[in-house]
Amino acid sequence: MYEPVIGLEIHLAMKTQSKMFCACPADSFGKEANSSTCPVCLGLPGSLPTINKEAIEKALMFSLALNCQVPDITQFHRKNYYYPDSPYNYQISQFDKPVGEHGYIELSNGRRIGITRCHVENDAGRSVHPTYADYSLVDLNRAGAPLIEMVTEPDLRDPEESREFLQKVRAIAQALGVSDANPEEGKMRADVNVSVRLPGEPFGTKVEVKNLNSFKSVQRSLEHEIKRQSRILEDGGKIQQATLGWDEGGQKTYLMRTKEEAADYRYFPEPDLPPMHISKDWLEQIKAKTPELPDVKLARYLAAGIREYDATILAFDHEHSSFLDEVLKTYGGEAQAVANWLNGDITGYLNAEGKTLAGSTLSPEALAKLLKLIDSNTISGKIAKDILPELMQGADPEKLVAEKGLSQVTDTGELETLIDSVLADNSELVERVKANPKAINALLGQAMKASKGKANPEMVRSLLAQKLGL
Repeated sequence: MYEPVIGLEIHLAMKTQSKMFCACPADSFGKEANSSTCPVCLGLPGSLPTINKEAIEKALMFSLALNCQVPDITQFHRKNYYYPDSPYNYQISQFDKPVGEHGYIELSNGRRIGITRCHVENDAGRSVHPTYADYSLVDLNRAGAPLIEMVTEPDLRDPEESREFLQKVRAIAQALGVSDANPEEGKMRADVNVSVRLPGEPFGTKVEVKNLNSFKSVQRSLEHEIKRQSRILEDGGKIQQATLGWDEGGQKTYLMRTKEEAADYRYFPEPDLPPMHISKDWLEQIKAKTPELPDVKLARYLAAGIREYDATILAFDHEHSSFLDEVLKTYGGEAQAVANWLNGDITGYLNAEGKTLAGSTLSPEALAKLLKLIDSNTISGKIAKDILPELMQGADPEKLVAEKGLSQVTDTGELETLIDSVLADNSELVERVKANPKAINALLGQAMKASKGKANPEMVRSLLAQKLGL
C-alpha cells in the first residue's frame, strides 16, 4: 500500500489599503481593467518602490500565529523570470531572509505540520484570453498587490489532512484580518506537491499540481494523483517529474510541462529597497494587537458549553464566530442554543439563498431577541423557525410577534378546549396512543397543527397525558 507525501504552497492576497510598493488600491476585484495602476506597479523606467508597512506588519502577525521564528533582519530579493503579466520582468520577493521560518500548524488529530517559510512578495497581473480571439490581453490591476506565500514541509499524509490544513490557514488569516482568504475571488490559491512511496522508503518523485482555487479541488486532485501514481508504480512504471493542471469538469490532472530540475530564478538583493530590522519592541506591539486565534476561540466555546462539533465549525468560521460573540453579549441563555441556530436553520437558509451571513440583514441583536422570546415561552420553536426568513431580511422579532399575534398560547382553559377538539377528531389515533403511550407525539403534532404552532408544546403534552390517563 503506497503512502502519499504531500506539501503545499499557499498564496494569500493581503487585506491592505494599498499595493505592496506603491499607493494604488490593493483590491481591484471587479474594477475596469488597468484602472488601478501607476508607474511603479507598471514597472516604468525611473519609478522606485516604497515598502508598505501595513503589509509587513500583517505578514509578521501571520508568521507569529503560525508559530514561526521571526528574524532580526528581513530583506527583499528580485526573482527573475519573464511572463507577459509581469511588468518588471522580475518579481520582488524574499529569498534567504523571509519574515518567518520553521513554524507549524497543529491538526485536529494532534499532528504538527511543519511550515518551512512564510514570505512577502508582489503579485503579477492577469492574462485574459477572449473567446474565439487569436490574441490575449493583460490586466495589470492586480500587479503589485501584496501577497504572503507560505510553504509547508512534506508532512501531510492524505487529502483530508491537506484540506483541514488549508481550512485552518484560511481561518487564521481571516481572524487576524490579514486576508479575506476567499479562493473564489482568487484571494487564496494553492499548489500541491505530491508523491507516493512504500512506508519507510525515501520520498518518491513528486509532481506539482498548480493553481487550485478551492479546497474541494485540492482534495480531489490529490485523491486522483495518489491513485494515478500508485497504479503506475504497481505496474512497474516510473513517475515523471512534471507540473500538472487540474480539470475540475473531468476530475483529472493534465500535463502542463515536464520538470527536469528546479528553475534558476537568479535571486539577488533588491537594490531599490533596504533590509528591514525587526525590533523586539515592534514585535511586541504586533503581538499586543493580535486578535484571538481560532484555536483559542475553540477552547473558549467548549468552556462555554458548546458541543465540540458545533464549537469547531464556529471557531474556524470567522464570520459566524464573530456573529456568535456579538449575540452572546446580549443573550443571557445557553451558548449551545445560539450555536444550534447558527449551524442549523440560519446556515440552511443562507445556503438555500446562496448568501453569506454578511450578505443578509440579520443582526446579532435580532437573534438574541428571538432566543429570549423562545426561552420565555412567548413563542414556540416552530414559530421562531417560521419567522426566520423575515428576520434574515432585517425584521425585528418582537415587533413581528406582536403585529402577527404569534405569542404562544399558555392559557390552560384555551388549551383544554383545543385538546378536546383534537381528541374528538382523532378517535382512532387516541386508541392507538392508549395502547402505546409512546405514540403520543402523533397527537401532539395534531394539536400543534390545529393551533398553527402557537400552543405551548410542553403544556399540550402534559394535558394530553392527563386526559388520556397516561
